[in-house]
Amino acid sequence: MKYAYKALALVLIFLLAFPSPLFAWDSLGHMAVAYVAYQHLNPATKTRVNKLLKLNPDYHKWLTQIPQGTSAANKQMMLFMIAATWPDQIKSEQGYSDDGTQGGNRPDGATSVQNSGYTDHLHHKYWHFVDTPFSTDGTTLPALPTPNAGTQIATFRAVLVSNDSDEKKSYDLVWLEHLVGDVHQPLHAATRVSRTDPNGDNGGNNVKLCTPPCRDELHAFWDDILGTGSRPSAAISVGRALPEADSALAAKKDAADWIKESFEAAQQAVYVTPIGDGDGPFMITPAYRTAAKKLAKERVALAGVRLANLLNEELK
Repeated sequence: MKYAYKALALVLIFLLAFPSPLFAWDSLGHMAVAYVAYQHLNPATKTRVNKLLKLNPDYHKWLTQIPQGTSAANKQMMLFMIAATWPDQIKSEQGYSDDGTQGGNRPDGATSVQNSGYTDHLHHKYWHFVDTPFSTDGTTLPALPTPNAGTQIATFRAVLVSNDSDEKKSYDLVWLEHLVGDVHQPLHAATRVSRTDPNGDNGGNNVKLCTPPCRDELHAFWDDILGTGSRPSAAISVGRALPEADSALAAKKDAADWIKESFEAAQQAVYVTPIGDGDGPFMITPAYRTAAKKLAKERVALAGVRLANLLNEELK
């Protein structure tokens, strides 16, 4: 029995040392971003996107997720939506593995910056976020790890506009679909540094929420605020209910601006009452939940239009 307790203790130490991988918006939210984007793609871009997605190794698996009787046009849209979830889905697929350090959440070495297309079977978890540090108690800020979501968006955009191979463009397209959504989630653009978390709170993953049984995390709360699930039909319903994106904000093309907005939103709307100092646990209030859902809808709507603008202008 004492060996069982020792093994359990080792597992708990590992989980605390290496927090669970960061997701953003859940699959439902990522597909909602892609749904909005698809409504704004011009016909030529839709044709190009449809061709590139067929090169993804999971394309035939995606086809099985489309309800029978779906029209050809809606089938292409749903495939585009499902593709936005691929960089998260490979985290649980056989044949793909972690790289880097801290459970794969920090880059390390030449493979961290490679862009070789579907022959790359690494998870690249650190591509999903930009852990920009901030502190409210004067704790010294750690360096911002690179590469990150911001550097990778720039890398992938450069490939889309180039004469590179369609195979690489397909890989970079699905990553761009995903990362544009990621960087519009406030906790994918910020980490709170404090005496409790001198290296940051891992985008809110360290911050516990006490909605019994008190195992929830702040990051997961924001990921799931618009709902959970993997059905395209549910994501379409979410997408249709989103507010119209602010046209002036939607016209911003620089991903650095998108990341800055999320970073500021984290400070002004995420780490606010009832989220206090330290790692909690904190009890989410109805007012906080309502405000979070409103902000999340605005960010997803913006992400969708910005993704469409990017593809319409840059995909060759």
